[in-house]
Amino acid sequence: MLRAGQSGAGSAGEAAMALDRRWPLALARGAVPVALGLLLWVAIAGGEQERQQTLKGQPGADAGSLAQRRRHNELIMAALREAAETDDNVAHRAVPWRK
Repeated sequence: MLRAGQSGAGSAGEAAMALDRRWPLALARGAVPVALGLLLWVAIAGGEQERQQTLKGQPGADAGSLAQRRRHNELIMAALREAAETDDNVAHRAVPWRK
């Protein structure tokens, strides 16, 4: 709605000015979460090498334990594969069953 003495072109210019004033606020609202996420990522990723060193020093990280764990995982995957291929209920089998 135009006031007396205003032309239509002037109010369109005012709308553009109002839009221009909102741009910095919109950019800040979008940039702040991105900056916070980046800071958190840097903070978490900074301790990654320390975490890797700590994991290497834990018991169970030697080659023998890793091989035993791999073998155990292979047996579990084989049992799951067999259960998926059969119509029998493998949960009702006797406990000491091995491949």
